[in-house]
Amino acid sequence: MSPAAITLATLGVVVVLFVWNRLPVELVAVGSALVLYATGVLTLPQALAGFGDAAVIFIAALFVVSESLESSGVTAWVAQAIVGRSSGGWRRLLVVVMVLAAVLTALIGLNGTAAALIPMVVVIALRRALPPSRLLMPLAFAGSAGGLLLLTGSPVNVVISEAAADAGVGAFGFFEFSIVGIPLVLGTVLIVLLIGSRVLPDRTSDQLPPDLSGMAGTIVRDWGLDRVWHLRVTESSPLVGRPRSAPHASLPPALRLVTVMDARVGVPSSEGDVHSGDRLTLLGAEEDVVAFARDQRLDIEARRSADDVERDLLTKDAGVAEVVVPPRSALSDTTVRPSQVIDGGLVVLGISRGGRDLGADAMRLRDGDVLLVEGSWEALDAAARSHDLLVVNSPELVRRQTVPLGRGSTAALAVLAAMVILLATGVVPAVVAALTAALAMVLLRVVTVQQAYRGISWTTVLLVAGMIPMATAVTTSGAGDMVATLMVDAVGDAGPVVFLAALFVVTVAFGQLISNTATALIMIPIAVSAADKLDISARPVLMSLCVGAAVAFLTPVSTPANLMVMGPGGYRFGDYWKLGLPLVVLFGIVSVGLVPLVWHF
Repeated sequence: MSPAAITLATLGVVVVLFVWNRLPVELVAVGSALVLYATGVLTLPQALAGFGDAAVIFIAALFVVSESLESSGVTAWVAQAIVGRSSGGWRRLLVVVMVLAAVLTALIGLNGTAAALIPMVVVIALRRALPPSRLLMPLAFAGSAGGLLLLTGSPVNVVISEAAADAGVGAFGFFEFSIVGIPLVLGTVLIVLLIGSRVLPDRTSDQLPPDLSGMAGTIVRDWGLDRVWHLRVTESSPLVGRPRSAPHASLPPALRLVTVMDARVGVPSSEGDVHSGDRLTLLGAEEDVVAFARDQRLDIEARRSADDVERDLLTKDAGVAEVVVPPRSALSDTTVRPSQVIDGGLVVLGISRGGRDLGADAMRLRDGDVLLVEGSWEALDAAARSHDLLVVNSPELVRRQTVPLGRGSTAALAVLAAMVILLATGVVPAVVAALTAALAMVLLRVVTVQQAYRGISWTTVLLVAGMIPMATAVTTSGAGDMVATLMVDAVGDAGPVVFLAALFVVTVAFGQLISNTATALIMIPIAVSAADKLDISARPVLMSLCVGAAVAFLTPVSTPANLMVMGPGGYRFGDYWKLGLPLVVLFGIVSVGLVPLVWHF
């Protein structure tokens, strides 16, 4: 077989495997590169070139920036600030949600936007007695359109821009995509407003994400944290010099010691002796607290109301969590009391067994006991990963829903602004700007190295890295020329606009079944070769292809965001095309009609 035939056969198998969806897409992509090397179509450097490609590194760096904005609460803050102030009916809320999804996608990508907005939009919909199904699909579709606002909006934009540079027609600018992106976003919003009420289902799913926005109030109520007092140890107090467990023995039954704050280091501690200046936090009635303070010569500093406690339970630096002692835990059969520090910095605020608060006494823990613990977010995240405790609600999810503009948010916003300026001005190559931003996020401790690794969608990275050799093979083997010749011959003398229409249809068909990034990488060499045969500029052809690859509206599998909204929205497979088909027409008009007017043949 000729190299072109081998390439086309391999490509056909890859597409079938993508559609079959039984094997991981990244495995298929990397495997195709190995097959092309084994059959001699590609050299080893060509087969591995995708892993060092600038576009792949750029995409990975953008995922780190996106994770930083999410984990620091920036996206939650933006979402709450805008959507929370959108009074009025469904239409006004719909517009706000869609515009917000489009703008956020332009900066952090569609998957990050969907992950950040879905829980909040569901909560707002339920609070306004609206079915989430009326908002979530428009959110995903507007995000797909918003991916064309900026270079950073989608991995497809990155590979298209790089392909334009390789084709000798110049890379697309950072804001250049907005020429098609803005009308697509506006058109998407308008279409949803016009027909959304008729084609969107009216359902409430049983797979809704939890609403953790009121978690602090729930904990205050359920654990009785509405009578909190702060007392300062004086030099004359009889507690000075005694073990930090001593206050328990001195407390009357009506009071509970919550924490002992070590004044020297400013953190709770249950080890060592009590010192002058230490702060005791108690729960109880005023008359009992006053009597205890008088007997132990303590200064009463403050009484915290339920509202005060609720406001301070979840902050930028620390939070609370309910944890369960699982079977075979190292904590089983150990003695623990409220105010004790356990498991690397977690303060036990309360212990419950069988739904009953066990009070202030030391207790031997059993499997199934529930502990209310307080600590830094890092300590709570570590507890969530521990085998000795089961966290009821993910600390990361709690933080993202309840602590907008958390720790590191200022640095994250500054780094984002700097990256956008570098990308917009072109002072440095795009990959350098993104890598610098990602490194800055880690160095400024907005995210840890582990969070950065977790934030990268390795499926996307490996998919792009594995499909770049396929694109190379399509170009170098002559397969791209063969397919391009067939397309050009099919179009005949109808002209380049008709070719763009044919390219759009083929791209959209592929994009409903396989990843839009994979679709773009498959179609790029064909599009460039066809442009050469038609003797036209590859620039409008590639931009038209970019618009077509963004069409992910007819099936739930065409993009991860469509799948992410499927459960919470209660959608069925056949719900997508009803709203998606008019959007396909809109994108087709922009791809075939607007693009040639801006980027001339």
